[in-house]
Amino acid sequence: MNRKELEQYIQETYVAQIDYPWVKYPSHEVFRHENNKKWFALAMDIPKSKLSISGNDTMSVVNVKCDKILVPSLWERDGIFPAYHMSKEHWITIALDGSVPNDTIKMLLDMSFEATKNKRK
Repeated sequence: MNRKELEQYIQETYVAQIDYPWVKYPSHEVFRHENNKKWFALAMDIPKSKLSISGNDTMSVVNVKCDKILVPSLWERDGIFPAYHMSKEHWITIALDGSVPNDTIKMLLDMSFEATKNKRK
């Protein structure tokens, strides 16, 4: 899944708003719940070096919220990293370069969407 496919999947699957909150980083997209405005995904292009990958070029990634019990085991998979610029306890960074199967990305997006939605009282 590439970044364009990710955006299309999110728009077709979830009731969400797309936000570009940083003037300095106009390509960083935040996907928010419409009702509570909480983020469930952050897509961006970052230097590979930020993920401890060699090279000076950039990589498209998405950050998603995840159950903290699963986070360490997910880091063992190809294309999944400790969260860039987010809590590494609750968030992960997923490479959008084809190294992570689409079904896995969709499952992790679903988990993030559920983890950040309004809780019933």
